[in-house]
Amino acid sequence: MRRGWFFGDKTLKEELLGAVNAQAGPWHYGEELREWAEGKAERIVAEELKRRKWDATVLGARRKGDPGKLAIARGLREETTMTVAWIGERVKMGTKRHLAHLLYWERRSE
Repeated sequence: MRRGWFFGDKTLKEELLGAVNAQAGPWHYGEELREWAEGKAERIVAEELKRRKWDATVLGARRKGDPGKLAIARGLREETTMTVAWIGERVKMGTKRHLAHLLYWERRSE
């Protein structure tokens, strides 16, 4: 218990994290919110991979600026609070500066 806020079944933990998001207030902070945000981001990545009929290895095989990967990264930025560094690492897009540059130019060209 020293290292975490939860002890029990993973399903229950996910339910509690969902409740935290629905009723987040000033008393929810740190680990709880970070875990919820990361879980949401992972679900978005999984949904996008499934929609594109990709598996996790495809992210590493495609180039860093691949339009499909960029679309996933843009969605993560719009729908989550995950950092550019986290997104770049998760979607295999290189450094946070490279990803920020790609997102900037994509937004600018719209």
